[in-house]
Amino acid sequence: MTEVTAAPTTSASLAPHQIWIRTRGLLLALLVLVAAGIALATMRSGDQHGRLDPRSADRYGSRAVAELLKERGVSVHVVTTLDEATAQAGPETTLLVASPNLLTPRQQSELRATTDHSDGRTVLLAAGPPSVGTLVRGVRAESTGPVATRAPQCSLPAARNAGDVETGGFHYASDGLANTIACFPSDGLPTLLLVEQGAGDTVLLGSPDLLYNDRLGNQGNASLALQLLGSRPHLVWYLPSLTDTSAAAENGGDGGDGAHDDRSFVDLIPRGWLWGTLQLALAAVLAAIWRARRLGPLVTERLPVAIRASESAEGLARLYRRANARDRAADSLRAATRTRIAPLIGVSPRDAHSSATLIPAVSARLSTTGSDPQAVLFGPVPSDDAALVQLADQLDTLEREVRTS
Repeated sequence: MTEVTAAPTTSASLAPHQIWIRTRGLLLALLVLVAAGIALATMRSGDQHGRLDPRSADRYGSRAVAELLKERGVSVHVVTTLDEATAQAGPETTLLVASPNLLTPRQQSELRATTDHSDGRTVLLAAGPPSVGTLVRGVRAESTGPVATRAPQCSLPAARNAGDVETGGFHYASDGLANTIACFPSDGLPTLLLVEQGAGDTVLLGSPDLLYNDRLGNQGNASLALQLLGSRPHLVWYLPSLTDTSAAAENGGDGGDGAHDDRSFVDLIPRGWLWGTLQLALAAVLAAIWRARRLGPLVTERLPVAIRASESAEGLARLYRRANARDRAADSLRAATRTRIAPLIGVSPRDAHSSATLIPAVSARLSTTGSDPQAVLFGPVPSDDAALVQLADQLDTLEREVRTS
């Protein structure tokens, strides 16, 4: 029966406790990073709850403007499906679409077909390239800019009465449309664009920030919001939802009008996740540099003090033992023995480490039968510390026999 011997643990194959010692620092740093991310996400999750929801009192909610509209006799009705939004559109209604970019192409086409004939007002908040071309033909969404206080610089009564307002976000450009009013320009392009459509109109607002609870009281934000949303007695506040059956029908393969979404996978990833991935990649590079330890070849330096050979040998042996490098220790012992006995048996230093040349010469010189010279001088790696000590004794005995023969 053949006995299977486990491979010895050397510097190339580390023991579990050595792997733990070498990686615990990196694992601790990773744990701290994950905990910090979870804590930050938890703290900020409350701020994002109810974003642009007229029922939410959070800083990013819009309950303040909804209450002000109700005080002025405007009814506010919140809907989350396209069918509800289109069913209530009419000449006496303002339809506010909170996130038009979340609508599928088929939903956008259906919404536009309804608003074109409703003779009411449609307000689109932060409509970007994925939606503005379908919802308002002849209008393009250009680059985005920061939200800042800007002057109206237009003839729209609501904008002139409000004065300076905090606007920004998307900049809009119309392709030669005559029935448009451009307000609050930034870099030569408006951040608020009103497009007249018969008896009704559509208002494109580049950023929804002026409707947030924490910004409504700044500058003329409240005045502009009330005039844009309160021009009709009824306000339908449409918050697109992923549970809308009209969106599910298109995603399930109902091609309908054959429209398709031109957005790539990267466009669908939130901007915060991209920054987070970049930070994790940078942290990984810094961790790799930290763990590299050596960034170049070893440099030999003269020791500042004299160290006895016994102390140097003992220190080197302790390092080998700490790293479980029995392979290197055995190779060092055997190489030193071969180098010392080669001149004694007439073998040149060049052939001292050749088994084919050294072993016949050693065997011819030995007068007693002892350990196999081949196994002692060119044998396998010792399996444990006891075997390494035994190998050292065998090498010492072999060298002594060669010298006395």
